[in-house]
Amino acid sequence: MSSKEPLENQGPTTVEKIRGLPWGIAWSVTNSVFASYTFFGSIFVLFLNQVGLEKGQIGSLLSLLPFFGIIAVFIAAPVARAGYKRVVLASFSARTAISLLLLLVPLVLAQFGEQATLLLIIAAVGAFGLARAVAFTAYYPWSQEQIPDGMRGKVTAIRSVLANLTSMLAVLAAGWILGPNPDLGPFMVLISIGVASGVISVWAAAKIPGGAPIKDAAREGGSTREMLSAARDPSFVRYLLGIGLVTLATVPLASFVPLFMIEQVGLSADQAVWLETAVLIGAVSSGYLWGWLADRYGSKPVMVLGSYMLPLAPLAWLLMPRGAAVSLYLAAAIAVVQGLVNTGWQLGSGRLLFVGIVPAEKSSAYMALYYAWAGIAGGLGQMLGGWLVDLSSDLSGQWWIVSLDPYTLLFVLGMVVPLLSIVLVHGVTADSGVSTLQFAGMFVRGNPIFALGSLVRYRRARDERAAIEGTERLGSTRSPLTVEELIEALHDPRFPVRFEAVVAIARHGADPQLTDALIAVLEGSEPSLSTMAAWALGRLDDERALEALRRGLDARYRSVQAHCARALGTLGDQAMVPVMLERLSTEQDVGLQMAFASALGKLGATAAVDRLLALLRDSATHDARMEFALALERLAGEEHRFVQLLRRAESEPGTAFSQEATALRARLVKARPGAENAAQALDSAAEVLAREDLVGGLALLAGALRLAIGDEPAAPCRAVVQECAGQMERLGAERIEYAVLGLHAAECAAPGDDALF
Repeated sequence: MSSKEPLENQGPTTVEKIRGLPWGIAWSVTNSVFASYTFFGSIFVLFLNQVGLEKGQIGSLLSLLPFFGIIAVFIAAPVARAGYKRVVLASFSARTAISLLLLLVPLVLAQFGEQATLLLIIAAVGAFGLARAVAFTAYYPWSQEQIPDGMRGKVTAIRSVLANLTSMLAVLAAGWILGPNPDLGPFMVLISIGVASGVISVWAAAKIPGGAPIKDAAREGGSTREMLSAARDPSFVRYLLGIGLVTLATVPLASFVPLFMIEQVGLSADQAVWLETAVLIGAVSSGYLWGWLADRYGSKPVMVLGSYMLPLAPLAWLLMPRGAAVSLYLAAAIAVVQGLVNTGWQLGSGRLLFVGIVPAEKSSAYMALYYAWAGIAGGLGQMLGGWLVDLSSDLSGQWWIVSLDPYTLLFVLGMVVPLLSIVLVHGVTADSGVSTLQFAGMFVRGNPIFALGSLVRYRRARDERAAIEGTERLGSTRSPLTVEELIEALHDPRFPVRFEAVVAIARHGADPQLTDALIAVLEGSEPSLSTMAAWALGRLDDERALEALRRGLDARYRSVQAHCARALGTLGDQAMVPVMLERLSTEQDVGLQMAFASALGKLGATAAVDRLLALLRDSATHDARMEFALALERLAGEEHRFVQLLRRAESEPGTAFSQEATALRARLVKARPGAENAAQALDSAAEVLAREDLVGGLALLAGALRLAIGDEPAAPCRAVVQECAGQMERLGAERIEYAVLGLHAAECAAPGDDALF
């Protein structure tokens, strides 16, 4: 094999493809003007209506354009051998020249009448459709090698946005040129501009790389055997049937809605044309987002979600008021939604075809069948649309809130058929692991609008400070749309950004991908981040993190061990209670003692009471004493009351303890009416404490607490009260946490309440 042959077979390199992207965009932009001003869109439909064609004739005439796609299955092989690019350029040149025939319509109409004009238009549309079919038989397999798969969604979206933006401007200009009641003259101006744009589009297409002739018969793929092989691909067949149904329902809507607006709603011709601008606004505003979503989450969920949304526009057309002052504005709003939805479905289905359905080595056969089938469906759709409008030409009246007219059946078709396609599309091979339900759920969880804005801000961050702020916002959205960026931030070369990413993930909430990413950080070699990852895993409330946190108890660094213990306590891992009890009994490191104590308190491990009391008694630091006291308090389930009383006691301890002693007396009398001695002792202690006499008051309170617990059998809470009473008598006001803990433990020691501790 020569050195030249492999290069021809391999196609352009990725670098060459990227260099050619601007030319592909230029072709899309100029071709959009050509299409808008010649044989496609509302302008051509209004032109045919102006000539005098009936609705059925218009539908049949428009059906010729897609019907010619059938020839793709017969010419795929010779087109591949001739070279995709060469065939595209020749065919595009031919269709541009054929468009000049439309400029003869006024002359023929004036000289020879409507019948001759109809024959001229049929000839022009037929010749154009044939040239177009040959061109796109070559263009589809060529386009598969023009864009790298990893960026196909975004590039296609950018091309679509710019092409739609150009079409929008073109349609605005067309509405101004046509005016409210145009004759044929303004249409000739638009067609002339369209032909000029067609010439420029051919020149731009010549600059796009790839499309070389394929000499290898095994790769050209246009043989009958290859066609039959593609036709037996179940995923491909389901895809074709699904898009066929959608095409059947949506194509006639695009053709006949302008006439509906003029005849039924009461809009003028220029207003009906300008509605196409509203459709393009919806397409332009959402195109890049749809492409980004398809690249990120897969084409199939975007396509299926689009199918669910397609009935919205025809339903709205069906219900909109006729002849009202607000009709134009409502129609424009509906058209924007239509453009948004159609763009999502088109980008999703188109990307799925190139990335998930068609094997690159069999592109010619698959694309030929696709184009032929799309042509059949599109042609039938145009014919069906015209036939339905003619069939129901006498339909009128009112049914409930629906106005009945010749276009009603057309809108019903547009509502029902796309939903039927979903059944077929669900069986198509997916190009990602994201289901449609998961994809749709991303827009109802968290704040999707804030999430999209945060993504833009994160991507545009120019320095470390901006990157940290952007990462913080990603977590605040609590939206699944920001998951990949949060994971990316975990691997940022800047430590503060990585640190903020861990915090942001904890703020974001549970997600399987985020949990896995934090586990990787926990088990990494950076202890400062590992400790934060353990803390964050505790906040995510995801049981999938338990095994990693359990392993973290034996980590190299004590700080990591401590945070893993705290996280396991937060997650309620009862299986680790025996391990933590053993570690608490032997551990000498204060930080780890505090961590195990906190976890055991949250886990309700009453077996740790004696060890916790010993640690509380021997603690030298205020923070450690508070941690051990809180752990004991948690065993009674009174964490919030402990914290509240402790805060009050720091400013006015006598008053706080007096009020709490009085409250304890009331509960004790109610629970045990015969406890007069304890009640009197609590009254005395409360009276002295109210005068801020802490030394005398706490001594009285210690005795009152012993009387309050009575002579019941020993229990953990009673052990706590006895210890607290003894320490209060010995230390007085030096350790106020004993008074706080003792008061609450005494409540749990009351008869009937023992199960609380």
